Amino acid sequence: MREDGIDGIPRRAVVVGAGVVGLSTAWFLQEHGVEVTVLDKQDVAAGSSWGNAGYLSPAFSIPLPEPAVLRYGLRTLFSADAPLHVPATPDIGLWSFLTRFAAHCTPRAWQRGMRSFVPMNAECLDAFDALLAGGVEAKTENAPITAAFEKPEQAADLRHEFEQIRGCGQPVDTTELSVADADVPQLSDRISSVLRVEGQRYVDPGEFTRALARSFVERGGTLRTGFEVRDMVRTSGQVIVKSTQDDRVSAEVVVLAAGAWLSKLAKPLGVRTPVRAGRGYSFTVPTDQPVPGPIYLPAARVACTPYQGGLRVAGTMEFRPVDAPLDRGRIEAIVRSARPLLTGVRWEERHDEWVGGRPVTPDGLALIGATRMPGAYVAGGHGMWGLTLGPLTGRLLAEQITTGKRPALLRPFDPLR
Repeated sequence: MREDGIDGIPRRAVVVGAGVVGLSTAWFLQEHGVEVTVLDKQDVAAGSSWGNAGYLSPAFSIPLPEPAVLRYGLRTLFSADAPLHVPATPDIGLWSFLTRFAAHCTPRAWQRGMRSFVPMNAECLDAFDALLAGGVEAKTENAPITAAFEKPEQAADLRHEFEQIRGCGQPVDTTELSVADADVPQLSDRISSVLRVEGQRYVDPGEFTRALARSFVERGGTLRTGFEVRDMVRTSGQVIVKSTQDDRVSAEVVVLAAGAWLSKLAKPLGVRTPVRAGRGYSFTVPTDQPVPGPIYLPAARVACTPYQGGLRVAGTMEFRPVDAPLDRGRIEAIVRSARPLLTGVRWEERHDEWVGGRPVTPDGLALIGATRMPGAYVAGGHGMWGLTLGPLTGRLLAEQITTGKRPALLRPFDPLR
């Protein structure tokens, strides 16, 4: 008897969510011979898989709850310009979530969480390579991330963070450079020092996710958009997925990879850990010179990436309802914080302004694995690291579904914890 209560490898599976996590899970299920249908209420890469910074950055893949975040959040809690923003709201569920998040912002809790990330970070880029080798027609770019600082003490903060990561067993290769030696023409004369983080990559996230979807379909997968899931029931060895229009799809296995919408569907399955939308913003700007690689501005919490001949600028963590409209003031706040630190950037010509909900859990750990409903699994809650960890999540979860054995790397991410 397999762990999920179903004998043998399932013949058919349904994956809810056409972002990088859901499509990776579907693709790797196909590797095990499973017939897969992917459902999405909008379209491929309609959420955070399109608008994120595109970093494939195991060096930065860490639990979000940490003491520094709590200290910073308490200072700037209601500031509309702060990178971390919580609007004044009577939402009791949000305040309960933030209370639990704050309780995990301790050194001991962070170290425990980081030790769960370390083996995932060690293998995450290999999963991208497996997708590319298997026919996904996309590319990842090898490039260091250049962290730039206006003040020396800001560099000390990031160095300390990397020492903490190394202390948990994950190597991080960094090089301290002068601004001239960094050879990044976008850094302004306000920048005093640079820390280059080696061994990272970046990608056009929307194009990568669309390429993954094309490969999935070419390999015989079915992709249905405009299918908004209402609920699921189990009957006669099948899980039936019902839409808001009362359309139905059934399979032996269902995987919920619905991003910031995960909790609504997963809570009836026994998943008590909530997922809230930590909304991020991004936009694209032209640059006077080509951008050689990713630029990170730690003090402003802004990540910049070469993108379609310009620069994608991404930042903020805003706890609002996932479907709330874009707040243009948040875009302006990113511009104000980044403009003094970058040069040759045509801020007034920005386009592709976007907001999307990163799926955040209160303990900073994703939810990956079986639920209380036999045949029903979840994959989500990765916070800011859904792109970096998405393909590996899909590979490991597909292994669990088809073998009945939970990989050791997934044990800390039990959705029933």
